[in-house]
Order: sequence, then C-alpha cells, then structure tokens
Amino acid sequence: MSTTDILGGFEHRVLLATLHLRDDAFTASIVEALEGRSGRDVAPAAVYIALKRLEKRGLVASEVRKEEGSGTVRPRRYFAVTPAGIDLLRETRSELNRLWSGLEVLESG
Repeated sequence: MSTTDILGGFEHRVLLATLHLRDDAFTASIVEALEGRSGRDVAPAAVYIALKRLEKRGLVASEVRKEEGSGTVRPRRYFAVTPAGIDLLRETRSELNRLWSGLEVLESG
C-alpha cells in the first residue's frame, strides 16, 4: 500500500457507510447512516467533499438517477464503492488488525 492509498478516518467511514447502503447511497442517506452508526453529527458538506475525493481516486463511482414517478423531485447522485475501494478497505482492515494485535489492554471494558 502506497501513501496515496492511505484512507483517512472519515473517508474510511464514508466508504463503509456507502457499502452498508448498497443501492441507496446518496449524500443524505450516507449522512444518516454515519450519524446512526456513530452517534455523532455529520456535516453533509463533509460527506459530499469526501465522496468527490474518493471518486477522483477511483474508490467510488457515481451516477445520477431520477426516481420513477417522482414528479418534481430533482435527480440524485448515487454512489457505489468500486472494486479498488473494496480492495483498499480490505488492505486497511488487515493493517489495522496487525496494529491492534497484542494490545489486549485496550480490549477489556
């Protein structure tokens, strides 16, 4: 893994939330997923900026969709984690597991 492949903590969380949402991952739903799973407030602008960075790096792909029968609802940009993004998440998880190994003092209550 090169230094350009390092995930920041927030980007890591955005990728994981996007995976959890599957086909329903757009900025607002990702914000809700992050807030629900972390218990912290998340700024929609921060998620949007992170998604744009991740897309530029090829870790997510996006498409604009208009919901069937939505009338005046404007189209949304939906995001999906790419195979490269999944590979980087796996590598990051392995690296973090190696770093956590031997730190049992942090594992107890």
